[in-house]
Amino acid sequence: MNYILVCDDERDIVSALKIYLTTEGYGVYSASNGEDALHVLEEHSDEIKLVLLDIMMPVMDGITAMARMREKYNIPVILLTAKSEDTDKVLGLNVGADDYVTKPFNPVELLARVRSQIRRYTMLGGEKISDKSERLYGGGIELDIKKREASVWGEPITLTATEYEILKLFLEHQGEVLSTKEIYRSVWKSNPIGEENTIAVHIRHLREKIEIDPAEPRYLKVVWGQGYKLDTVERRGKE
Repeated sequence: MNYILVCDDERDIVSALKIYLTTEGYGVYSASNGEDALHVLEEHSDEIKLVLLDIMMPVMDGITAMARMREKYNIPVILLTAKSEDTDKVLGLNVGADDYVTKPFNPVELLARVRSQIRRYTMLGGEKISDKSERLYGGGIELDIKKREASVWGEPITLTATEYEILKLFLEHQGEVLSTKEIYRSVWKSNPIGEENTIAVHIRHLREKIEIDPAEPRYLKVVWGQGYKLDTVERRGKE
């Protein structure tokens, strides 16, 4: 069974999430603040496959807890945010969150995002392989689909499940311009709602891992007003 850690200081929200998730066959651990969430995650890290994390909480807020989690765990995290917390959403993505859901949330949308994140996480861990080809190449970037490993000019890089799927999508469509909506639908498997900030943050994280100078990207480029594209023209001899 896949377990999910639900962390929110509002008991009604935790109770509602437990109902939604257990109905779908998930096990649930709960916490009421970021500090408690870290303790629960430490104790049950082998079982927990995803964290639903509120931002505004006493003792330790969600952003601080998110940053602490990323020091040790690569588990997917979905932030539970209020509509007024746009700045915190971006900050949360910057420190390692994979996605966010705005309160009051739609249970169908929430469950779709949960399933999507857990599917990518388990696939990255090698629990499920469904790709037809075993490797993807482009401009020195290589993905070993079978092992779920990535490298740039032979140097291994560590990617989150979301980053891996975004890079895989670009390698499958090298040279093509992909809009933020197309990226979101392909990777998150749901309808894009306010996807621009989410995509932009993950693109920036990818650039930090695959580019020599992320401020002057040679691979992952923005096409203003249209989206992004992966330019994989062989450049090694010019660097």
